[in-house]
Amino acid sequence: MLNGEKKIKRPYRWAMVGGGRTGNVGYKHRLGALRDNTAFELVAGAFDIDYERCKDFGKNLGVSEDRLYPDYKTMFEEEAKRPDGIEVVSIATPNFTHFEITKAALEAGLHVICEKPLFFKVEQGEEIKALAEKMNKIVGVTYGFSGSQLLLQMRQMVKNGDLGDIHMVELQYTHGFACDEIGDKESEGQKWRVDPEKSGPSFVLGDLSTHTFYMSELVCPELKLKELLCDRQSFVKSRAPLEDNAYVMMRYENGAVGRMWASAVNAGCMDGHRIRIVGSKASVEFSDNQPNELLYQVQGEPIRKMIRSMPYLYEECNADERLGALHAEGLPESWANIYLKFAVAMDAKDRGDEETLKNLVYPDINAGIEGIRWVTKCVESADKGGVWVDFE
Repeated sequence: MLNGEKKIKRPYRWAMVGGGRTGNVGYKHRLGALRDNTAFELVAGAFDIDYERCKDFGKNLGVSEDRLYPDYKTMFEEEAKRPDGIEVVSIATPNFTHFEITKAALEAGLHVICEKPLFFKVEQGEEIKALAEKMNKIVGVTYGFSGSQLLLQMRQMVKNGDLGDIHMVELQYTHGFACDEIGDKESEGQKWRVDPEKSGPSFVLGDLSTHTFYMSELVCPELKLKELLCDRQSFVKSRAPLEDNAYVMMRYENGAVGRMWASAVNAGCMDGHRIRIVGSKASVEFSDNQPNELLYQVQGEPIRKMIRSMPYLYEECNADERLGALHAEGLPESWANIYLKFAVAMDAKDRGDEETLKNLVYPDINAGIEGIRWVTKCVESADKGGVWVDFE
């Protein structure tokens, strides 16, 4: 169980690019990074392309005005001159900026935490992976839901054979908050997401399904995707060629099958985010809107509801427990868990501790690359008329 004690020698000096007042993810980053004040300390930022707004916002966060910068290049240059300069940067900007900022950060000798989808092309991911290895730095990806510890329970159940042979993977991330064009025109956090030049080749596939696809990789690390078929739609016509709804069929190398539904136009749905793994003996299901419960269904037996933090759960699950079974956890704790693991990974990399890195489960550069591959292959399949394409 986690209780706030330090996992590393001292907090990393941390900065953000983006994540300012008009964004909708910056606060999640800060909740995650600062929930354990032994892991990160926010000391600098280039929070906004509007410098005056950046300064006003940053001062309200408690950051010194002399460490609030008009852009990331200036921040990297000026912080490098300081004996107490930043060591880590989080990138919470639109998709089309991720590659250049990540590359600049690594070249400046910084560890990187970046929003998803990481980049537009797999080749960009491989280039950044090689650069990170050269610079001996960590690149983490904020698949923010993946820190829910019951996913680790699912992972161990799959690993230990509790479900039998894995036959089916059911994935869904849907909501109804983009059923019309209003947000496309009025929301700063939405406008760029429906602009192909800024979001890349997809909308909901990149923005939503990459989260859930990584969750499936986290739970079933030995299950390798062989091929997929994607059909995508733009029900709000002004978004074309970007999709606001998509269905993906999947075939795995071991003969298992799967499907994904990603949608921002599931009218009336507040949160349809779930992962269900079906085996030959039993099934297990996690829903983001019930993050403290895991549905476990053994064929021929009563349905069981497993509750977070209870002693019957695997040790690998309860190691990330924070509040105890009587108290609900949710998305802030999930973000805190992955940020804490980012810090542990960075510390291990700095110390040359490859054993810790090998055994640490967190969304790393490889997870980011697989997310890029997922989006790329889905778009390829859909644009060819909904045909099966090889995943590799």
